[in-house]
Amino acid sequence: MSNRLLAGRYELLEKIGDGGMAVVYKAKDKLLNRFIAIKILRPEFTKDPTFVENFKRESQAAAGLAHQNIVAVYDVGREGNINYIVMELVEGQTLNEIIAKEAPMDYRRVIEITKQVAAALRVAHRNKIIHRDVKPHNIMVTTDGIVKLADFGIAKAVNDATMSTGSKIIGSVHYFSPEQARGNYVDERSDIYSLGIVMYEMLTGQVPFDGDNPVTIALKHINEEITPPSQLVDGIPPALEQCVLKATSKFQTNRYSSADELIEELNNIEFVTRMVGNSIFNEASEQVEQSRKGQTDEDEDDYEEEDDSESRRSRRKKKPKKKLTKAQKKRRILIAAVAALVIGLGVAVAAFNGAFSSQKSVPDLYGMTLKEAKKEAEASGFKIKEGKEVYSNDYSKGQVAEQDPESDSKAVKGTSITIHLSKGPQAGTVPNLVGRDESEAESLLKSSDYELGTVKQQTSTEAAGTILSQDPSGGEEADHGTTVNIVVSDGKGVQKSTVPSITGKTLADAKRELRSAGFKVGKVTYEESNAYGSGYVMWQQYAANTELNKGTSVDIEVSKGAPKTSSNKKPSNQKPDNGDGDGSQTVDEQ
Repeated sequence: MSNRLLAGRYELLEKIGDGGMAVVYKAKDKLLNRFIAIKILRPEFTKDPTFVENFKRESQAAAGLAHQNIVAVYDVGREGNINYIVMELVEGQTLNEIIAKEAPMDYRRVIEITKQVAAALRVAHRNKIIHRDVKPHNIMVTTDGIVKLADFGIAKAVNDATMSTGSKIIGSVHYFSPEQARGNYVDERSDIYSLGIVMYEMLTGQVPFDGDNPVTIALKHINEEITPPSQLVDGIPPALEQCVLKATSKFQTNRYSSADELIEELNNIEFVTRMVGNSIFNEASEQVEQSRKGQTDEDEDDYEEEDDSESRRSRRKKKPKKKLTKAQKKRRILIAAVAALVIGLGVAVAAFNGAFSSQKSVPDLYGMTLKEAKKEAEASGFKIKEGKEVYSNDYSKGQVAEQDPESDSKAVKGTSITIHLSKGPQAGTVPNLVGRDESEAESLLKSSDYELGTVKQQTSTEAAGTILSQDPSGGEEADHGTTVNIVVSDGKGVQKSTVPSITGKTLADAKRELRSAGFKVGKVTYEESNAYGSGYVMWQQYAANTELNKGTSVDIEVSKGAPKTSSNKKPSNQKPDNGDGDGSQTVDEQ
């Protein structure tokens, strides 16, 4: 399919991906002169009209998501039996490829990747879009370390078709939630479960549930408990393991309630491990665990059995204690200090969990100017830190479009709130409406964050309501919110018709057939003929089966019969024929 041109502008260059649902090509947008990726659905998915409609609707909705951690969708279209999505071309690797090469991965990198995926989900969930297919195959990592989540909307269409038609379960069965396995209601926490499975795979190099077939795996998601990651790989911070187990709880109510909550937890874990060091933290945790159980190795190791040959009885002798090096002494002191932190759960952990409940709520600064945000923050006991300017479809230039920490979260009094001011909407690509029906225009434009403007009619041979042109044109870059004007066909344009064969037919029949085909009867002339009887058509202006515009006049010639002798000629004062007789004049029929 390489070198094929779609929609008159997308040139397919080479295949760069091949999955169970679609094939991905690197392509070039000849209109905007940029490289893109085009995902083309496999033929088996195009046979179900319900699936195709869901795919189209959800993909158009996903095109409205603009975030650095989301693979941008530029266009959705169909040409013949080819359904395709035009997307941002990401230079990098899938997380699936990275896991295959590097897992088990360093926990710090796992936290960083997870936070970026969660940031993408946060944007989607705020826009009421559930991904439903979070898995390493749909996560791209660019060459400069930016993580991007792909296939929003596609996942919903696929899973809807899967659950409703009873067709085979797609490969994402390794990552989907128990409620998806049951075919029950899904929400934001279903995506968090899938992300928890991805975390598990990054930390351990394997998925928690596997089997010979999809049904077996689905049942394990529903019924079996996950083996804690630390039983498979050493060095995972206990707090991070608990985070994974909470995210992958069988019950939605026990998971993180939002992507924001998961990000906050990961930030806390990152801070604690950075402060005390992971290895020290793990040793301290183990020491605390032993002290809780009342187990001390020294009680058993300080004495050893010795045989007394004289009395033939056993007695205990204390083992001499080994001298510790300075480095060992320092390490034990550090471990003891950290152990004290862990034991003092109310001091260490409460500082990151319980203490948060007593902290102040972060004010909502969204939509405020910098001056207003500073005033509001100071009134609540916080400071303002200016971040970068970002594109926003929701907030005007100069208004707060993003803030960190998020509004209504908890933070210590005096904490700086980083705000990112809007620099207005980012220019997007106007969808191509030409050839579509007027009834589709408004929904198509809204899904890409544009508005329908004036609708004018123009006489055309196209069916009534067909969009003939638009301004701005399809594929043109324009700010989100721009009004798009369209021109539609009134259906009253000139139409084509085929000229019937009327030679050899009576004049009356010829007239009837011409009019029935949509033509007018033009000039009718009469000539003598030895070949045609009187009153029969012996010539027509346009050959039979010629394509002409309807309403065209067609001249015909009718036979007057064989030539007459001089004695049989009609008197010179004979009245002109009206076109239906056998006179010798020309009649212009309309």
